[in-house]
Amino acid sequence: MAKSAAAQHYRALFISDVHLGTRGCQAELLLDFLKDNDAETVYLVGDIVDGWRLKRSWHWPQTHNDVVQKILRKGRKGARIVYVPGNHDEFLRDFLGTHFGGVEVTDSIIHEGADGRKYLVIHGDQFDVVIRHARWLAFFGDKAYVFALGVNTWLNAARRRLGLQYWSLSAWAKLKVKNAVSFIGRFEEALSEEARRRGVDGVICGHIHHAADRDMNGIRYINTGDWVESCTAVAEHHDGTIEVIRWVRPATTGEPVSAKGQAVAA
Repeated sequence: MAKSAAAQHYRALFISDVHLGTRGCQAELLLDFLKDNDAETVYLVGDIVDGWRLKRSWHWPQTHNDVVQKILRKGRKGARIVYVPGNHDEFLRDFLGTHFGGVEVTDSIIHEGADGRKYLVIHGDQFDVVIRHARWLAFFGDKAYVFALGVNTWLNAARRRLGLQYWSLSAWAKLKVKNAVSFIGRFEEALSEEARRRGVDGVICGHIHHAADRDMNGIRYINTGDWVESCTAVAEHHDGTIEVIRWVRPATTGEPVSAKGQAVAA
C-alpha cells in the first residue's frame, strides 16, 4: 500500500453501490477518495442513493449531502458525469435520457477505453434472478443485510480500540456461504455473456458488492464493488489501463491509503 499524496487524475472513474441514505454508507471515505481523485468522466454505476431505505426511514447526514455536492462540483469543473441507475435508485429510470444539473441518466452505456477496447457499463440488477422474479425476497435480503451491517458497527468499534483495521462480517459470510458463492459466479457469467452479445470486450458493473477484475472466457469482467463494505472503485488511466482501487483508512493514523490494482473481496 502507498500513502495517498497528490491528487490523481484518471481518464475515467467508475463508482457504484454507495447507498447514500443508509447508516452503512462510508460517506467520509468516499469524500476522501473524491478529494484525491479526479477524472475526465465519472460513471455512477447504480445504487448511489438508496431509495428503498429512504422510503422507510429518513437518514441523510451532512456527509451524504457533501458527497452529492462533491460529484456535482466535478461536473461543473468540466468532468462528464454519467449516472446508470440500479435497483435501489430505480426511481431514476423514469428519467432515462435526461440531464440533471449536467448529470446524464442512462440505463447502460458503452465506454471506449483509450486503448480502443469497449466496455458495457451497467449496474447489473437486470441479471439478478432474485430481483427479477422474487422481489419480495430481495427486500427481505436487504433487511438481513442491514442487520449484518449493524453487527459490523459494534464489531469494528471494538477492533478500532484494539488498533485493528475494518473487517466486514457480512462480506466474510457471503463468501463462506456456498449459495452466495454460486450466485456470484452465475452473476458474473450472465454479465459476461451480455457483454459478448453486445459485441464489446468487457463489462463494468456493480450490484453484488464484490469487486473483481477477471477474464471470463475472453470477456473482461470488472465489478466496482461498493462504498458500504469494501470501499472500492475502478479507474482507467490515460493509457487505457484499468484497475480496481481499494480506499482504506489505517486504524493507526486515520489517513486515507490507496491499495491499487487489487481484486478486492466485498
